[in-house]
Amino acid sequence: MKRAGAPFALVVLVLLLAGCGASAGTQQITVGAARTFRLAQFTPRTLRAGKPEQLSFTIEQPSGAPLTSYRTGPGPHTGVHLIIVRSDLGAIVHKHPPIGADGRITEEVTLPTPGRYRVVIDVYPRLSGPLRNFQLFRWITAAGKAVARPLPPFRPTVTVAGYRFVLNQPPALHAIRPAFLRLNVTRPDGAPATFTPWFGALAHAIFFRSGSLDYFHTHVCSAGMTGCTSILGPTRVTGTATRPGQLRVGVLVPVPGTWRLFLQCKVDGRVLTAPFTLIVR
Repeated sequence: MKRAGAPFALVVLVLLLAGCGASAGTQQITVGAARTFRLAQFTPRTLRAGKPEQLSFTIEQPSGAPLTSYRTGPGPHTGVHLIIVRSDLGAIVHKHPPIGADGRITEEVTLPTPGRYRVVIDVYPRLSGPLRNFQLFRWITAAGKAVARPLPPFRPTVTVAGYRFVLNQPPALHAIRPAFLRLNVTRPDGAPATFTPWFGALAHAIFFRSGSLDYFHTHVCSAGMTGCTSILGPTRVTGTATRPGQLRVGVLVPVPGTWRLFLQCKVDGRVLTAPFTLIVR
């Protein structure tokens, strides 16, 4: 499940049941404090733009112990997704960092330009119970003079390093209603692109809402691949790719607004990021 929201909370309720009949006093209901997963020892908060830096943190369980057990296996819904987006939605970094035996997570990242960045840590724990995944958030800064750029309007064609991403007849998009975007992707020579699995999927569709930076994340998988369905409440969506150069990208976002889709895939040994601006009613 990929969705925006506050840090996951396990709420412990201690309910004192009142007896029947009259009472001279007032019955009390005691509610215990929320117990949450949180980020611990997160460093650094300020990085150098254009330079590789080591970002490091631990995810602390409600018990206070570091989280060390994560989902593994095929598909993208495993481990930790580290996603960093500039506040004006002009740049994105997407990593799947290694996790130390002690739960410490360290990854080298390069923030391309000065500015303020939102860090989304999308966590897939291996725990008993219904918990599938949750997100934790931080703000970091790339030092220097930031130049905010307005979000560009929708364009059906995006070219990245000579590769063309063409969005064909996009449907009207509505919040909490699954839809699909159909894209053709061609190499610089015009041939259909051949997608290589990257972080468990043939393509990643990462959505951020302009202004609030609400977040959602879906995947595109080939036939037979497992663990690619994204869930929002009772609604599910699964992107597919059955032919070279063709992607069927699932869209399922929680609220209306202007959204930026960062479509990422690996072709010819290089990871490509194609951004699209989408209006969701």
